[in-house]
Amino acid sequence: MATARRYAIFGTVGALLLGAAVVAWLALRPDASAGPCVVVNGPATIREVNEASGLAISRRNPAVIWTHNDSGNDAVLFAIDGNGTLHGRTRVPIRTRDWEDVSFGPCPSGHCLYIADIGDNRNARQRVQIYRVPEPAVGDAETAAPEVFNATYADGPHNAEAMFVIGTALFIVTRDRTGGLYRAVIPETDSHDLRFELLGQLGIVPVTDAETSTDGKSVVVRTSHEAVLYRTVDLSRGIIAPILRVPLDGLKEMQGEGVALDGNMLYLASEARAWILAAKILTLRCTIVTSISSPVATAR
Repeated sequence: MATARRYAIFGTVGALLLGAAVVAWLALRPDASAGPCVVVNGPATIREVNEASGLAISRRNPAVIWTHNDSGNDAVLFAIDGNGTLHGRTRVPIRTRDWEDVSFGPCPSGHCLYIADIGDNRNARQRVQIYRVPEPAVGDAETAAPEVFNATYADGPHNAEAMFVIGTALFIVTRDRTGGLYRAVIPETDSHDLRFELLGQLGIVPVTDAETSTDGKSVVVRTSHEAVLYRTVDLSRGIIAPILRVPLDGLKEMQGEGVALDGNMLYLASEARAWILAAKILTLRCTIVTSISSPVATAR
């Protein structure tokens, strides 16, 4: 009887452990959809990238996405695809202080990447730097020497991790309690000084990345919890009115950071954790409608 009791106890404990493991697996398993989006690929590992802080869709290299590591790493652009496959690494001949984002935008030479050295955790930097380089080809060992723009905010220093480009205007979204939207226009003169003025407050926090879509019609801004889409024409005029909100918590990213939008394909990048040594990229297909009437401006 004692032996039978022991077997019964062991069986019960085993069943409880198995049940706990199943519950834990279900709790950690990411959802297959997020609001109006469905997961179509990933999360996939990005080799050699631990902190995928920003994403930018290439215009020169088909199916390529540019990313980079956060501060404390070499200034290198990594060319990856939606599967996380590394196709090339290109050094940028600069020394950054707190590189937080990379964005695609037009420039006099055609297609450029804008490198946003805008991190300022202590709100102590009187000037931050934005670098502009012609988009390299996959396989280039090094970019051209970048143009350097020294930037200030009209109302004093801010910490930020997100920048996007619309035409000749650069936009920064601050990482604070309001998600301040700041704009500066690249001067037509030879000046490389930029002054960012407050355009409005997005009211989403904490913002970790932003990017203009490849068709130029919309801007996606992300936090750890959601990705929010706006029309570019609205944000350019200081109209703060989301056209789409994508909840991200169910995707169970490690530490959501980067975002990019190519048509109806939404790309999300997350930083590595102590026990996972590489960043991840996730691809979603979304139902997006951008042809809605502009709402009343709410920016100050």
